[in-house]
Amino acid sequence: MFNGLIRELAFVKSYQNNTLTLNAKYKPNLGDSIAVNGACLSVTQIYHDGFSVELSYESRTHIAIENFKDYVHIEPALKFGDRLDGHLMQGHIDAIGEIIKIQNNQNGVDFYIKAPKDIMMLIANKGSIGIDGVSLTVNEVFDDSFRLTIIPITFKETLFKNYTIKRRVNIETDLLARYIYRQIHHKETLTWQQIDQISSLY
Repeated sequence: MFNGLIRELAFVKSYQNNTLTLNAKYKPNLGDSIAVNGACLSVTQIYHDGFSVELSYESRTHIAIENFKDYVHIEPALKFGDRLDGHLMQGHIDAIGEIIKIQNNQNGVDFYIKAPKDIMMLIANKGSIGIDGVSLTVNEVFDDSFRLTIIPITFKETLFKNYTIKRRVNIETDLLARYIYRQIHHKETLTWQQIDQISSLY
C-alpha cells in the first residue's frame, strides 16, 4: 500500500529488456515494493547509487512506459503504523489518461485530464485519485475528463511542473470506489440492506 506522497524524483538510468534502472538516494531492500509513477513494482537489483525493478507484461501494457525517461516519481510501500497524509493507494493502475488542458489559477495550476469512459463512474467531485503516483483531489468531473488543481508545493516537489498537453499519465482511481462499485454491480438482486452492510465496511 502507498499514500501518494512522492519520496523522491529518481533519475532513469536505463529501460531495456523490461527492466527499469533508477539512480536514487532512497535505498530499498531486494524484493521491496516501490511505486514508480504510481505503478507498484518489485526491486530486483540494488546498486550503490540506485536500484532496478522489473515490469511484467501486465504492467507494461497498462502504464505509460514512454515516460520512463529523465525523472520519475518514486514512493516506497507504507509500513504498518506510518502516518497517512494522502490516501490509500495500491499501485494498481486502472487506466492511462491524457492531459488536455493546463491553466493557471490564483494560487495553483489546473490540469484537465481525459480518461477512458469505463473508469469515469469511479471518479467523483472532491474524491481522491492517484495521477502518476501523486495523491490528488478531484475538483470537477465531466463526461470523459476531470479537473485537478495542483497547489504550489505539489507543483514544485513533483514532475507536474514539467507536464505538457498530450502527455499520458497513469491513473489509479479511489480504492473504496472500486470495491463499492463492484459489490453493487455484481448482483442484480442486491438489496438496500445488503448495500448498507457493504457500506458499513468502509
